[in-house]
Amino acid sequence: MPESIPTEFERVRQYERVPIRTGTREERRGGFALLEEPYRLEEAVLEAQRCLDCGMPYCVQACPIAQDCRGYIQLIAQRRFDEAARLTLRDDPLSSVLCKTCYHYCEEDCVVGGRGTPIAIRHLKRAALEFGNSDLVYVPSAPKHRRIAVIGAGPTGIMAAWELGLRGYSVSVFESEAILGGQMQTIPKYHLEGDELGWDLARFRKLDITFVVGKRAGTDYSPGSLLEDGYLAVLVCIGASAPRRLGLPGEELPGVFSALPFLLAMNTSPQGLFGRTGRKTVVVGGGDVAMDAARSALRLDGRGDVTVVYRRKKDDMSAGEEEVVGGEVEGIHYLFERAPVRIEGADHVERVVLVPTQLAPPDATGRRRVEMTHGPEEPFECDTVIIAVGETADLTGFSPDLDFTFGRQGWPQGQREGWMTDREGVFATGGRSVVHAMGAGTKVAEAIDAYVSRKLGTKPLPRPDPFGGSSPPKLPEGYGGPTWEF
Repeated sequence: MPESIPTEFERVRQYERVPIRTGTREERRGGFALLEEPYRLEEAVLEAQRCLDCGMPYCVQACPIAQDCRGYIQLIAQRRFDEAARLTLRDDPLSSVLCKTCYHYCEEDCVVGGRGTPIAIRHLKRAALEFGNSDLVYVPSAPKHRRIAVIGAGPTGIMAAWELGLRGYSVSVFESEAILGGQMQTIPKYHLEGDELGWDLARFRKLDITFVVGKRAGTDYSPGSLLEDGYLAVLVCIGASAPRRLGLPGEELPGVFSALPFLLAMNTSPQGLFGRTGRKTVVVGGGDVAMDAARSALRLDGRGDVTVVYRRKKDDMSAGEEEVVGGEVEGIHYLFERAPVRIEGADHVERVVLVPTQLAPPDATGRRRVEMTHGPEEPFECDTVIIAVGETADLTGFSPDLDFTFGRQGWPQGQREGWMTDREGVFATGGRSVVHAMGAGTKVAEAIDAYVSRKLGTKPLPRPDPFGGSSPPKLPEGYGGPTWEF
């Protein structure tokens, strides 16, 4: 048979993913060990060899940071792991985090997925770092001796600081909490078990980036005071971390938690903190944070019972399919087209009262609102309620003359070109996931560099090679431009 004609085995293997090992339902319910085991070296090579090396890399086009995943996959297929690790880290300074937590939008657009299972791109990124030399250090270009301030050390702020640090700026990153990472610190340990963020930040050590923790904007300083102190530009990227409340009777009862504080505490001091939490829990919401809270609550006590209550249908959940299906595998229950009207209990949560919901006709935007029906009330016995219905930005102390608008999940952003606010030199942006926030960090850093360059009468330059090479990184040939929104 000619070599150009694949055998039936080869055709099947081309469209079937090398299996990813996961724990059993009982193992997953019993603790916070990583859900997925890494590929062994030979498994990674086999999986990478499924890649078609498309002329039009839709996987790259789908990535908010334009990660050249096609490039590092081809290197893995050739067993060139050191080069694969370097290429991975060239585009993505938070690779250790993303290789375990990214929602892998790239896989959704993988051509192989049209006839079979998409290439396991996120898993191959992890393989590149684990089998290649990832102990690399980023180096800046010639110092500009110009200072930029970043408010918020989440993924947007860290990515923007990296982009600006590579270009030779002196960057100060101010964080109100005692730890860096923003909402990355709420990612459950079954996704992110160790100090992956610390590993990533260790590669920043030669960049002129200073992290200042425990300083709150509006209390210890303001964007305006930073400009007065000599910073040429200020980036506000504080995200949306103030939990939304439902405003229900009984919401103040012991046993009611907001999802993000709950998840942060789960990662810092879970033992004994929640008392009876984990026996019979209701999580209200349908997004990824709701699923993180539900799956974490389940792990507090493997014998516990967790139900996700969502006001719309299953297909309307904003949570990724991987999270929803994972919850089903672990034994989480779902109750759709229901909404709580009150929480009841004497000195602790005892039940949440639900009513059926229905969708109203579409409004001017085409969105169908959820309406409560006059159906019968349904008491649902529980000892814990976790509210996961979104967050808002905490703008305490920020001047109203910044005139923020707000992103789709509540983060503040500027309304002028390049996300500049109404205060010249102050920018603001964010994103709806870690990698989207990083993409926003790249774009706003480019806008800040262009703004500062105009003020100084110089020209902005593209990102230099993060490892000090002579050529800036280039997108793969055939890349048609990003297709995503922040």
